[in-house]
Formats: sequence, structure tokens, C-alpha cells
Amino acid sequence: MGEVVEVNMSPVTKKGREAETPSMTRSPLPDSVPKTPKSPFVSRFMSTPLASPMKKAIISMQGYLEEVGHFTKLDPQDAWLPITESRNGNAYYSAFHTLCSGIGVQALVLPLAFKTLGWTWGIICLSLAFIWQMYTLWLLIQLHESDSGKRYSRYLRLSMEAFGEKLGKLLALFPTMYLSGGTCVTLIMIGGGTMKIFYQILCGEACKVCPLSTVEWYVVFTCCAVVLAQLPNLNSIAGVSLIGAITAISYCTIIWVVSIRKTRPMAVSYDPQPQDTKFNVGRFFNIFNALGIIAFAFRGHNLVLEIQGTMPSSAKHPSRVPMWKGVEYAYVIIAMCLFPTAIGGYWAYGNLIPDGGMLRALQKYHGDDTSKFLLGLTSMIVVINSLSSFQIYAMPVFDNLEARYTSNRNKPCPWWLRSGFRAFFGCLAFFIAVALPFLPSLAGLLGGVALPITLAYPCFMWILIKKPQKYSGIWFLNWALGVMGMVLSVLVLSGAIWGIVTNGIEIHFFKPQ
Repeated sequence: MGEVVEVNMSPVTKKGREAETPSMTRSPLPDSVPKTPKSPFVSRFMSTPLASPMKKAIISMQGYLEEVGHFTKLDPQDAWLPITESRNGNAYYSAFHTLCSGIGVQALVLPLAFKTLGWTWGIICLSLAFIWQMYTLWLLIQLHESDSGKRYSRYLRLSMEAFGEKLGKLLALFPTMYLSGGTCVTLIMIGGGTMKIFYQILCGEACKVCPLSTVEWYVVFTCCAVVLAQLPNLNSIAGVSLIGAITAISYCTIIWVVSIRKTRPMAVSYDPQPQDTKFNVGRFFNIFNALGIIAFAFRGHNLVLEIQGTMPSSAKHPSRVPMWKGVEYAYVIIAMCLFPTAIGGYWAYGNLIPDGGMLRALQKYHGDDTSKFLLGLTSMIVVINSLSSFQIYAMPVFDNLEARYTSNRNKPCPWWLRSGFRAFFGCLAFFIAVALPFLPSLAGLLGGVALPITLAYPCFMWILIKKPQKYSGIWFLNWALGVMGMVLSVLVLSGAIWGIVTNGIEIHFFKPQ
């Protein structure tokens, strides 16, 4: 399915001027085209005051035709799919979606990276990763509208354009689907498990009479997520993304503020652990795991093009302008969440930070001296955030399912089939969450495969599509960052495999804890 169909027309242009816009480049009319001779009567009439309104109308029509000629005609199928069904987005919607997809529970495990890297290298690596992913984010936003007139509203489409159809699918299909589907599965685990904790805090001893099992709480969460998923398109969930952004900021702030205000646990230390003092193989792989934790904290690149695809675009107002403005605002807030969480969490717990991150540390060290109201509020906020994040991460999956139908039938999905697709995906994600409860233990392994989506592929795609001058500064920069991103991905994969081999993994099917 091609995403766009180019308009085969010759728009009105000014004489001797080449019209060029961010989304389409047009050549000036050839000199060989014969010009229509003007009538002397028409020339005299157009110079009279009576013809002034007509001249204004002609100039206005000429401007309109030039505006239309700058762009291509979108494939009608785009109007049937949930990502591009509505194109009335703006910078606010961009900020809401970016915040909701960019902040998550992965921020709460950042202190684990500092546990291995220490203060200095932890802050340096976190800062460099933040700058790096902001640059690749900018590259994706610039690549959304190509010089040929196409709008790449899906990461997979851009990958296929840059690397070729077969290689593009091979490189991007699994990582993007894993980042969408795998995140939804993880959100069911987190949301369902936190629902259980919230219920226990709320009703106390009375819950022990006939408590719901973990699987039953997964069912409750999945049903809520599927009901909320009936909103038709990406723009329609802007309010949901706003709620998700507010809740993510809230629980990150609550957790790190409470952690630094409470008395630190006894024997808190910031010195390297005994096994980390020697430079052996295990030490190196622990460093790779720490770098992977930092890299995974910055997510959402697989949704950037989709978010930008919901915006209108014209020659005078290209979509990249409001998109980048929204992303700038969003990432200022994201930085204000991630850096205090990482630094404050490591200061509060040091090497005593448990593997579950700060949420687990708060329950372990301050569960008794923290009010039930605050613990319950934090749990409720995490649940709401998980429900909100589920919607935006599931949208590319919904879009892909409906694209299969519309390309085969050449008509939009009826409402009942759209609802069925979304219920089917919710049930599938629930089944995986129950059948493979150890999936979060493989996050480093699978995340290493998805890491190039954020750090490497955008650099290579910029080189292949924009074709900067060889050996120029931008050429060297993108090649260096792209290669480094691929090398980091391999190192993170190696570290994850080493961790599984040395520490083992508890595999238990259909037995969520």
C-alpha cells in the first residue's frame, strides 16, 4: 500500500521562479511551453477599476493553486486508518502525546544504572543519552515530509523508503511492533499488579477474606483498557494522553520527593560493590546493562512520525514546526522528571536500591512510615497512567490491523470490526501477560534489538534520504552516531545474555506472581 499518490497537475507558478517547499520540490515551467496570447481588449479591461475585484479573485485563486501544487494528494486509505483519520492536531496535542509516551515506569529504574556507574559517570551518561535521543528525534521530525512530497506517518514506511522495502521491513517491523505490543503487555502486568496493591491498601484486612488473584486483576485492567480503546483515532485520545502525562509527572515527583524527605535506610553506601571493583568480564557486562537502562528510559521514537501524521501541513505551515515546538516543551518536562528521579533515587537508597526500582524501594523501606493515603494515591496514579499509556502504544497495532483489512477490501472498517480488532488485541496482550510472566526479565534482551529505533536508524535514514555532502560535518556526525548506536545495541544484548546466563531466570508459565 503506497501512502500517497502524487498529484499529476501543473499548478500556476510565477514566471521564472522555482517553487520549493519542505514537502515537495517543483521545477519551473519549461521555456518551450507556448504561452497563450493575450487579447488587447482583456488587457485594457483588466487595467480599469471595474476589474479590481476580479484581479483580487484571480490572485487569490493563483495563490490557492500554488498552495495545492506544493503537496501531493494523500492516499484515500489514510482517511480510513486510526493514525491519519484525523489531521487536526496541533503543538498541544504533540506535547500531550509525547509526554504520555515518553515518561513511564522505566524512569523509576534509572537509579539502578547509577548503582553500577556511580555519580559522575551516571550523570554524564544520562545527559549524553538525553542529548543524543533529542537529536535523533529532530531528525525523524524533519524526515516526516520528504522532498518528493510524501508524508511518512509511520516509522515502518520511513524505514522502507530509506533502506528498501525488504530490508526496511526486516530492520523496523519487529522492533516497532515489540515496542508497541510488548509495552502493552508490560502495562497490563504493571497496571494489574498495582490495582491489586491499591485494593489491598484501600480495604486493609477485609481484603484477605476473598481476595482476587493476580490473573483476575489482569482481567480487570484489560477490560478497562479495551473499553477506553474504543476511541476512534490518535487525535481523539489527546485528552487521555494529557491525563497520562499528568499522572506520569505526578507519580515520578511523589516518589522521588518522598524518598529524599524520609530517613535514608541504614548502611546506605555509594561505593562500588565488591564484585564491581575489579575489571573483569562481569564488570563490563554490568556497565552495558546500566547503559541499556539509561537508553531504555527514553522511549517513544517509534510513535513520533505517527503523532506528526495527525497534524495538517501546508507550504506556509509545515507540520514539523508545531511538532517540534510540542516536543521541545514535552522534553523539558521529561528532563525535569528523569534527572531528579535518577539522582534523588540514588541519593536516597544508594546501593540498596532493589531490582524493582524506586516503587519497590518505597514500599520496602518506607511502607510502614508512609501514610496509606499517599501510598494509595501513588498506586492509583500508576494505574491511571498505565491505562493512558496503553492507548497510545496500542494505536500503531490497531492501525496495522485495520490497514490489512482496508487494503484488501478497499473500504473502511465498520465500527463493529474496529471494536473487534481492539478487543482481540487486548485479549492477546492479556494472554501473553499471563502465559509469559517472566517477560520483563527479558526486557534487556528484547530491548537491545529495539534500541537502534531510537539511537541508530534515524541517523542512517537521514544520510540515505537527505544525502548530505560526503565528508561534511553532518555526514560524519550521523555516521558516527549511527555506528555507535548499533555497537551499543550489540553491547546491551551481550550484557543481557550474560546476566541471564550468570544470574539465571525463573521461568514459570501461566503463573503470574
